Amino acid sequence: MNHRNTPHAWLRRSGEPDCVLLLDVTVAPCPGLQVSVPARLRYHRSDPYAVHLDCHVDLDEPITWLFARELLVDGLEGWAGIGDVTIRRSTSDGGLLAIALSTPGQTAVLRTPAEPVRGFLELTHRLVPVGTEHRHLDAEGMMRRMLEEAGGAER
Repeated sequence: MNHRNTPHAWLRRSGEPDCVLLLDVTVAPCPGLQVSVPARLRYHRSDPYAVHLDCHVDLDEPITWLFARELLVDGLEGWAGIGDVTIRRSTSDGGLLAIALSTPGQTAVLRTPAEPVRGFLELTHRLVPVGTEHRHLDAEGMMRRMLEEAGGAER
């Protein structure tokens, strides 16, 4: 059974994502060469405004990018984002989504089918509807961690 390009939600253990989409993205490291890279979109109810994109390249651990769920939603309809992450429909093929990831001096543009990403987002919206994200935040836990980090910095 092939689970690629099909979003999934399941009962999970603590710390595991609530929703996952496995993708094969293509990247063009130089003109005329396209490389397929396995990737994964993850969504956690405990981090309701964010989406994680894991790119599995030839490293021990994946390269993970974190960006706003809303950025992905907006990118499906038009150009979204400034800075390190921009998302838009591909100009060469409207059925593809182009996700540009930038670091100083380098930009990689990942292309992947748009419809599975739309399905992933619909599932995240069923898990945490837009406008209810704040109900899923652990404000006390965030404050405790910030105070612990601030206390550790003074030592």
